[in-house]
Amino acid sequence: MLIGIPKEVKNNENRVGITPLGVELLVQNGHTVMVETNGGVGSGFTDEQYREAGATIEETAEKVWSAEMIIKVKEPLESEYKYFRKDLILFTYLHLANEPALATALEEAGVVAIGYETMIGEAGDLPLLNPMSVIAGRLSVQIGAQFLESQYGGKGVLIGGVPGVRNGKVVIIGGGVSGRNALQIALGMGAHCTVLDVKPEVLSEIEDLYGSEVVTLMSNEVNIANAIKDADIVVGAVLIPGRKAPTLVSEEMVADMQPGSVIVDIAVDQGGIFATEDHVTSHDDPIYVKHGVLHYAVPNMPGAVSRTSTIALTNVTLPYAVKIANQGHVEAAKADSTILTGYNVFQGKITNKDVAESLEKEYVAIEELIK
Repeated sequence: MLIGIPKEVKNNENRVGITPLGVELLVQNGHTVMVETNGGVGSGFTDEQYREAGATIEETAEKVWSAEMIIKVKEPLESEYKYFRKDLILFTYLHLANEPALATALEEAGVVAIGYETMIGEAGDLPLLNPMSVIAGRLSVQIGAQFLESQYGGKGVLIGGVPGVRNGKVVIIGGGVSGRNALQIALGMGAHCTVLDVKPEVLSEIEDLYGSEVVTLMSNEVNIANAIKDADIVVGAVLIPGRKAPTLVSEEMVADMQPGSVIVDIAVDQGGIFATEDHVTSHDDPIYVKHGVLHYAVPNMPGAVSRTSTIALTNVTLPYAVKIANQGHVEAAKADSTILTGYNVFQGKITNKDVAESLEKEYVAIEELIK
């Protein structure tokens, strides 16, 4: 199979779809790989390293997108829609529940769109989303602590405090992979931590791990409002695969927070959980202020640590990419249920039920289309 690795065009998206080692393994399996020139530079991988791994380096995105399968990191932007065509396999993060224009473009072009974020493992986990959730969770508190500093407009609070001065308060809404990794960093920095989740068993697991170090609360309107009122950092860490994130924090709750507090929403690429999030931001201009509260709403947070993120992403995507390339996407999906659950668009139809419902589009089961 001819496989293309384009350069990412999203603002400050320095990750790349695959490492040189990943290219080498695809080539060993008999495939041809094209990499757009300087595509890996932002992650510390040179064109020469890709050549040595067996790839050809192409000067134009148009040439790379002519491949049979495209491996990317982030969803295509409007400038890339012109490359869509029938039966092109697109293997990347899609987050279509919050991208209606992209979903329509994929349908109309007949692209085979397989999304990392909806691929469900045998244990019911999300193996291709997991490493980026870990990174985003760990980054969220680090970023929040930075923007608490006075020069950024924050409260001027040191999250770990010092002897004689109280430590900062971090509230994490969502106790999944991202939330737990945010908690790990927040505790390590010496913060006072509160975690909210809708599942009692999740809260029990957190309490078993950390005991009285962490306050655990059921996630509901009253508890959220009370918890964030005096928080220094609030991390949104709620994910419903294939669906828009639910709005859990009202504008009134944000208005009741203290000026200079910081909101970091990991779920912003799925629409965000804060009612005050009316637009996404970028690494170039990451913060806006509403009701005196700093909002960090960057949808590609792991791009800030691009080398770590690219290696971690390749570790989990490569085995599935090899299967798709070796067997073709239909046979690979029939043999591997995780690949099957990744189909978001096929033959002009939305094939993920949650995505279809979020976009109010017709849903067609992928099993019906590949049988």
